[in-house]
Amino acid sequence: MGGQPAGALDLSQHDFALWEKRVDALMIIGSARGHFTVDGLRRALEDMGEDAFETMTYYERWIAAINQNLVEAGVYTLEELGLRMAEIQARGDTYGEAANG
Repeated sequence: MGGQPAGALDLSQHDFALWEKRVDALMIIGSARGHFTVDGLRRALEDMGEDAFETMTYYERWIAAINQNLVEAGVYTLEELGLRMAEIQARGDTYGEAANG
């Protein structure tokens, strides 16, 4: 949290998960298409409060901020997102299950 002691930082690199790379790509695409700005993303991140910074990973916070901005921009509604997520979840947990489903 800004202005508060954070302790030692782990500066070692880690291999990014595929979903983390997709969050980064979504941020770049959404911004390029004018759906949100850096300021809009920062506002959504700051609105999450301290608890989010204690319980969510970096990319979990970013996807939540991107989602908030896309909803506010009218790209989709929370209901539409929920329906789409249910459709995707019904495919199965793996690509193999989705292909055979």
